[in-house]
Amino acid sequence: MVAPTEQDNMLIEWDVGVTMDDGLTLRADVFRPKTEGKWPVLLTYGPYAKGLAFQKGYPSAWQNMIANHPDVAYGSTNKYQNWEVVDPEKWVPYGYVCVRVDSRGTGRSPGYVDHFSPGETRDFYECIEWAGVQAWSNGRVGLIGISYYAINQWHVASLQPPHLAAMCIWEGAADWYRDMTHHGGILSTFWANWYDMQVKTVQYGLGERGPRSQVTGALVCGDETMSDDELAHNRTSFGEDILAHPLDDGYHKARSPNWDKITVPFLSAANWGGQGLHARGNFEGFVRAASKEKWLECHGLEHWTHFYTDYGRELQKRFFDFYLKGEPNDWGQQPKVQLQVRHIDRFVTRHETDWPLPATVWTKFYLDPRNQVLSLQPPAEDAEISFAAMGDGLTFLSRPLTEETEITGPMAANLRISSSTEDADLFVVFRIFSPDLREVTFLGAIDPHTPVAQGWLRASHRKLDDTLSRPYRPYHRHDEVQRLQPGKPADLAIEIWPTSIVVPKGYRIALTVRGKDYEWQATTGAKLSNFKNELRGCGPFLHDDPRDRPSRLFAGTTTLHVDRTGFSHVLVPIIASG
Repeated sequence: MVAPTEQDNMLIEWDVGVTMDDGLTLRADVFRPKTEGKWPVLLTYGPYAKGLAFQKGYPSAWQNMIANHPDVAYGSTNKYQNWEVVDPEKWVPYGYVCVRVDSRGTGRSPGYVDHFSPGETRDFYECIEWAGVQAWSNGRVGLIGISYYAINQWHVASLQPPHLAAMCIWEGAADWYRDMTHHGGILSTFWANWYDMQVKTVQYGLGERGPRSQVTGALVCGDETMSDDELAHNRTSFGEDILAHPLDDGYHKARSPNWDKITVPFLSAANWGGQGLHARGNFEGFVRAASKEKWLECHGLEHWTHFYTDYGRELQKRFFDFYLKGEPNDWGQQPKVQLQVRHIDRFVTRHETDWPLPATVWTKFYLDPRNQVLSLQPPAEDAEISFAAMGDGLTFLSRPLTEETEITGPMAANLRISSSTEDADLFVVFRIFSPDLREVTFLGAIDPHTPVAQGWLRASHRKLDDTLSRPYRPYHRHDEVQRLQPGKPADLAIEIWPTSIVVPKGYRIALTVRGKDYEWQATTGAKLSNFKNELRGCGPFLHDDPRDRPSRLFAGTTTLHVDRTGFSHVLVPIIASG
């Protein structure tokens, strides 16, 4: 039994043991109200080390956030702020217990690191059930957190733990293959780099080689100090494991949710700028999960910001007060969809009834090679236009819009292409330009110069799932490789992740078809402390591993085949005004 300490108007128990079904003990910190009673629980389980302060582990993100959003720091000592989890000082006084569990093999929890594996999901299940029967628990456990702490909510909800009462999935990808490791079948190098920067740095066993808690003085990564070889022996070869599974096989399916089994009430919060990781999962979860009580929210700005601002926290609190406390607040009347509709200079809150939005007018803009135009009319004649298959590609630009136009929803591009080789990678970017032809980018979830929307597809992965595909959201099976015949056209349907932008009158929309990642400019000087690469438009979500994109297959010439039928087009969700 760990004796609680009283500080900052809370009772805190450090390093509480939570025993898993295989006998291994994980470690948790528990923050609870000082008064006797049974309280709802907000629980997180993840790898970022519960003893590592946000300010120390992610200094650039913290400083940027509190400089621009002082409400985040206001009303708290901020001593207990951790990366991507709630601040207990802003929840415990309102009658919640906050539980933070270090996942197996990280922070102060021993064991073997194997992210998003069925074993880790089972650990999460056991933690939920443990929290649901503690003396201070009212038996209702809620899950909340950003990114990792959101992704694994989809997974554990598929197991239907009895004490799980509600979830807030804040920017949480879901499909391990489509959302995270392989965009359109193209390997994302993010996870291998993330593993180096954000997990190996807090692995259990670093001991004296790792940081100390600024609150307790305890070693953040356990009291045992291991050698590099011992540490390596206690973790997966994460990037290599992902590389070894280029198709959506059993490895990926075991790390993805079962939508039919997710029945718990949830709030899914997406970010328009979350291209390359989370946004798709939040929308897919809202549409496809079996839960009858589910809500969607979508915002902008950085990946972490609105989780901590008053806007986000008050939304979360209304949701959890309703489901975990049974308070008769107004959440029952909350519209199913709440959007921060994006303008070029602001966001405007609006409520909707469903997703995609019922007022959507699905509009085709056709690619016309003559002057590389994006037009509302199919081209007058057939044509071909080529580009270097691993180069900057081609941009098709519309005429100036004659009125302000809102574009909100998922998109898709249909392209007929051929390659001089047996494969080709297509990087599709939906963009807007000012009247003087300057591109308008946005502060994204990670990158300060994010385009409006992006999509990806490897031509050999063009096979569609006819049951799950929609005209506005093609769904690829990724279960076999279908090589191209050099020079022979093939039809591709490319998913472009959901977006929102109100385009001013006189501005233009554009579609760029590239053979490599989008770049806002060649160098920016922008970096964050937890990522390796300079931020040039795609954040850390790059597709540049030569083992996945060998020159013999991908460095040829790609040709777009455009004909009078209008097959080559982008489907745009224009929202009817009024």
